[in-house]
Amino acid sequence: MKALAIVDMQMGMQIRIAEGRDCVNPEAPARVGSLVEAFRQKGLPVIHVRHRDKDRASIFHADAAGYPPLPCAEALDGEPVFVKHTSSAFASTDLANYLRGRGITELIVVGAVAGFCINSTVRAGADLGFNMTVVEDAVIGFDLPSAKQSARVIFDVTMAHLAADFACVTDTATELSA
Repeated sequence: MKALAIVDMQMGMQIRIAEGRDCVNPEAPARVGSLVEAFRQKGLPVIHVRHRDKDRASIFHADAAGYPPLPCAEALDGEPVFVKHTSSAFASTDLANYLRGRGITELIVVGAVAGFCINSTVRAGADLGFNMTVVEDAVIGFDLPSAKQSARVIFDVTMAHLAADFACVTDTATELSA
């Protein structure tokens, strides 16, 4: 069985976009919303993963404006929400056991941020034996100013690495028609 995993689609992403941060796929929230609706209509699981930082100064601290989910990633009653403190959704949560306990073998991954939490979640999931799919146009990517790397470069290299050995990389239209 497959499930949709929404990673870190939190207000902090919208704040970064609104501040003008170099970004790939600023329209990803709308695509995530379309995928969520399709999965729910088909009765397929929708899994929510949120990042919570213990640092009170972080935009992802539980009390910060960036912590709440974006509207596209609000969980319905009964949909699991995993709160992570690490980059990978698997490292600091019980996600793997949850998936195995429900016979979920394939994860369709969307969300943020391509070079960080999407990358580490997909790689970890593949290492754990799950079939991973990344919906490329439903993933947000940002630049890395400290390394003087653009959002596009980081995004493209990340997707190429994931497609080379860890996941199927597809787009929203293809996933919706599947």
